[in-house]
Amino acid sequence: MIFVGEGALLWRAVRHTLDSGLPVDLVCGPAVDGAAAVPSGVRFLGTADVNAVAGELAAACTDGLVWSVNNRMIFRAPVLSTGLRVLNVHHGPLPAYRGMPEVALVYAMLGGEPEFAATLHLVDEGIDTGPVLASDPYPIGAEEPYHVVMRRGLQVCHRLFERCLPLVAADPDWPGDPAPSPGASPGARGGGYFGRTALGRLPRYRKHPRFARATDLGFLAGYLPELAEALA
Repeated sequence: MIFVGEGALLWRAVRHTLDSGLPVDLVCGPAVDGAAAVPSGVRFLGTADVNAVAGELAAACTDGLVWSVNNRMIFRAPVLSTGLRVLNVHHGPLPAYRGMPEVALVYAMLGGEPEFAATLHLVDEGIDTGPVLASDPYPIGAEEPYHVVMRRGLQVCHRLFERCLPLVAADPDWPGDPAPSPGASPGARGGGYFGRTALGRLPRYRKHPRFARATDLGFLAGYLPELAEALA
């Protein structure tokens, strides 16, 4: 297995994979991120463009699987044409909340969503548009601030990875969870792509009754500099 991404969520997934006795062929991400976090015996490939190292990924991978965890790089044809199966852990219910998870969550809270979700999906040519394999919802408390909800969501993302890892390891072509029963699902009130344009629109909502709660970054402000700057 190959891992692409950065930060604590990525390295937690890598260590869990190793602790599960499964191989980690390569970890790929920003060069600065691998300076001290790489576990012993794991090869790290630093890059700002995952597509520029598509050949190296294909050559290193022993099972055809690539996990994208907390990854900001967008997979394009150079990687997607290698035959590798790329699975992305996305913080947000799909297809309703595509794009930057930290921005999407603000809009979900502004919109009064009672739930959000962690989603595992296959990566295709679009952004967060590939087939959904699994989704684990979690509640958004009516009075909870953003930093509490985001922290819960990151925990759910890791638990989703832990749940799906053995299923994918046993069957690299795992088709995903059975289809859910009909009914309301996270993202029922929202929809769209939440990227930097949506980020730039956030100050317009300052008079919204939920704005203070939905933008209370708390201890996360230092970890989400783009969002903190947009809200300053």
